Amino acid sequence: MTRLIRYQKLAVLFLLLLVPASGYAQRDPPVQQLELKSALLGRSINYRVLFPVNYYSADKEQKRFPVIYLLHGLTGESANWIDKTRIALYATHYDLFVVMVEGGNGWYTDSATVPADKYESYILQELIPDVEKRFRVSKERDGRAVAGLSMGGYGALKFGFKHPDLFAFVASMSGAFGAANWTDADLKNSESIKKSLLNIFGPMGSPTRADNDVFKLVRQVSADTVKSLPFVYLDCGTEDFLFQDNRALVGLLLEKKIPHEYRELPGKHDWQYWDRQIQEILKLTSQRLAPPR
Repeated sequence: MTRLIRYQKLAVLFLLLLVPASGYAQRDPPVQQLELKSALLGRSINYRVLFPVNYYSADKEQKRFPVIYLLHGLTGESANWIDKTRIALYATHYDLFVVMVEGGNGWYTDSATVPADKYESYILQELIPDVEKRFRVSKERDGRAVAGLSMGGYGALKFGFKHPDLFAFVASMSGAFGAANWTDADLKNSESIKKSLLNIFGPMGSPTRADNDVFKLVRQVSADTVKSLPFVYLDCGTEDFLFQDNRALVGLLLEKKIPHEYRELPGKHDWQYWDRQIQEILKLTSQRLAPPR
């Protein structure tokens, strides 16, 4: 793992040194950390951005770039994408603006028990507008995507079904889709996950669980509303402990005839798997979103 982190840092340095003079090396580093003072969270919170290589090129100086918001997993942070994958290198192949979101252990949901932990509202009402104000990214649905891993995969698909007007493409790697339904018995061997779920969703049967249950959100989709949904992509490793949850959700997507792509691949719930699959997420996002304009 230490070798991977060292390689990633060298890759970022390589980009800084070798990007042509017309590119971002002249004015901004490819990866930048920013601070947002959140009224909803009642504190400052960071997020990271990864600039497209052509962000400052002469022919695209006035154009807005398609943007993907990346959601990390439980106990993770926005820096994971840079430290534990080679995303800074992979992203050089696409005209995509990448935003790495800080989500704490908040399941990208407004907490049922902690009034200040409004992670869903923060992302949708403060973070996205802040990014669109600071940078030349798309303000249109067809230029906006959200993706994540594990807890972040749950958050990405939940956003897609709760707020289909905001995103054209949503994607998940190893999504924890059953989170809002997990019982004490399901989590008897994981006190840390149990604590985070109780803090965010409250006890079984709470309105917060019902409102943020991905399976329930999919079941509520009608034939008339299918066309308004973003395109859904999800994958999961066959050795992942969340494999059956992913299969169950795919079965429901098929039943509801919701357009999607699903991949089952060899792999576990780890960064080796996610480093491979983030390459696919970037490629599919580039294909699904409108180009710079």
